[in-house]
Amino acid sequence: MFAALAVGLGYSLMLVPNIELITVIIFLSGLTLGIRWGILVGAVSEFIFSAMNPLGSSLMFPPLIAAQIISMIIVGLAGGLLRPVFFKKKLSFFRIVTIGLTGFLLTFIFDSLTTLSYPIGSGFDWPQTWGIYLSGIGFTIVHQLSNGVIFAVSVPGVVKYLS
Repeated sequence: MFAALAVGLGYSLMLVPNIELITVIIFLSGLTLGIRWGILVGAVSEFIFSAMNPLGSSLMFPPLIAAQIISMIIVGLAGGLLRPVFFKKKLSFFRIVTIGLTGFLLTFIFDSLTTLSYPIGSGFDWPQTWGIYLSGIGFTIVHQLSNGVIFAVSVPGVVKYLS
């Protein structure tokens, strides 16, 4: 159900720049179901979303789809590892801020791996690779900030009803 929800919400918001709910759903799957299921949901849902994306399949560039899947495996793993910290009926303001920072950091990892997959996979040298990485910072920062807010707002509400 988590994989279907992640893919469905991913497709429903794919035309909205910098806003996505796949990451938070995969994190919640790890938080709710544990490490192994979080990893599985991350890998399966990201593969389906990326491979079957009507705006362009990542299957055409294997380093990109590998970076996307690895990133979402990390997200599911993080949800499972952080279960003892965040799976509480009532969360303090500090924990809610920490959840937001977790969303920011996980999105930073995703954005970094996927952005670097193209120049590294295409054989660019390090100065060119860093140039490409830095040229996309504005776009990725907005994505990271929006996911930080999405995590801080949605994770406590969902956990409140599941715990």
